Amino acid sequence: MSSVSPVQKDHRFLDEAGDTAFYGKGRRSIIGENGVSLSFAIGMVKINENHADVRKTIKNLQVEVALDPYLNVIPSVQKRILKGGFFFHATDDPAEVRQIFYKYLRGLDCSIEIVVARKKPEIYAAKHNNKEAEFYADVLSHLIKNKLRMGHELVLNIAQRGNSTSNRNLQVALNKAMGRFLKNGGIEDMNTRVAFNVQNHFAEPLLNIADYLSWSVQRVFERGETRYYDYMRDKISLVIDLYDTANYRGSGNYYRRDHILTAENKICPPST
Repeated sequence: MSSVSPVQKDHRFLDEAGDTAFYGKGRRSIIGENGVSLSFAIGMVKINENHADVRKTIKNLQVEVALDPYLNVIPSVQKRILKGGFFFHATDDPAEVRQIFYKYLRGLDCSIEIVVARKKPEIYAAKHNNKEAEFYADVLSHLIKNKLRMGHELVLNIAQRGNSTSNRNLQVALNKAMGRFLKNGGIEDMNTRVAFNVQNHFAEPLLNIADYLSWSVQRVFERGETRYYDYMRDKISLVIDLYDTANYRGSGNYYRRDHILTAENKICPPST
């Protein structure tokens, strides 16, 4: 009697940096205004250590911050504690907290691939029908498309983001990824089963890693600030500047460890 081997599952952890907002009231462009980003990015993390052990370590670090009387009185930290429990979130964390988590990440065996989409209203209208969920799905599809020939189940643990991470919209992203894959390969090569698992940061601490690494890259595009990116560069295997049409030739918009981001990658705010 033969036994059937269980399907191998490969877990990845995804979070975004920036926002998907383009317009305010009266369809006035708000790109680059206070609190509104110039780009939107999604990062996918692969962790090459035991996930349960990593999860436990991050939870312990979260508890340390929550119990530290020097840190737990900081408003951004206190707010998360009062809302259900502290978790690491690069945008809101003060420098002292960032240092704790970045030091941990520097020693962790992991890598991230990130797709960065500059906010271009003409592309938003033509490709995404001026809909934020479609914009999100399209960016996500570029992360999925090259993972469809892995030969086993790919579980994408994704940080919850309203309608953008609804079952319907995630399926839209997968359909787009499959369509792009089939332009360069046959259907017989598409042998990966993709499953989505939408979670929040407190319930799944491994999402904190994707948040921090994605934010490190986004700071380069938003502010020309390379400090965090440089510190984490060994963990960042790929950055795709999706709509940097000026550098499409020779895949100049693909950044790897031998072709790095610099302050020159800062996005210029739209002219008014």
